[in-house]
Amino acid sequence: MSFVWSFLLVTMVTYVVSSILNVPFSLTTSLVLSVVFLILIVIISAIIPNEPTPDAEHH
Repeated sequence: MSFVWSFLLVTMVTYVVSSILNVPFSLTTSLVLSVVFLILIVIISAIIPNEPTPDAEHH
């Protein structure tokens, strides 16, 4: 599901930016950027800890 959202959001951004810059829209570029974006999301989610911090337990 992360890939679907990544693909949709990156494709939307690529379309808007290509329209603003007056260059042709490339679906291949969107696909490559969405895979890179997905890899970054997976890496960031692996780095962030799941357990709460000790300060959060006192509130």
